[in-house]
Amino acid sequence: MDPIWLDFVLASLHHTAVFALFTILAVEIVYAKPGLSAATLRRLGTIDMLYGLSAAAVLIAGIARAVWGLKGWDYYAANALFWTKIGLFAGIGLLSLVPTLAFLRWNARLRADPAYLPPDAEVQANRKWMHMETTLLILMPIVAAALARGLAD
Repeated sequence: MDPIWLDFVLASLHHTAVFALFTILAVEIVYAKPGLSAATLRRLGTIDMLYGLSAAAVLIAGIARAVWGLKGWDYYAANALFWTKIGLFAGIGLLSLVPTLAFLRWNARLRADPAYLPPDAEVQANRKWMHMETTLLILMPIVAAALARGLAD
């Protein structure tokens, strides 16, 4: 494949995955509110799985882009903004563990007891973690724009 087309395809996949990540996190926040129903709790488990899959797609496409894209690995490996993006992404991943583990725990309890619903205080506490994820996620395109323009060169 022509290098320009390969770079285009990889960038398109990466950007699409990032937009999916934003969208899925927003949907997750909308659903994860006090007063959850059993159906919404099950739906949250599915949404969170999609969030994890989109995060994996972002990572895979991003690494492919850094390795096989036009700028190449040497450009990214030596760039502090690239490592800032990686740090933000890792931070988002760590923050997302708290709600993911809560959703898994809640759904396991729901399967064991069809009347189980998590306490509103727990739901609200997990929303705070998701809002922290959103804050870091918003910083990523800002850093990406600086990286694309070579501002750390």
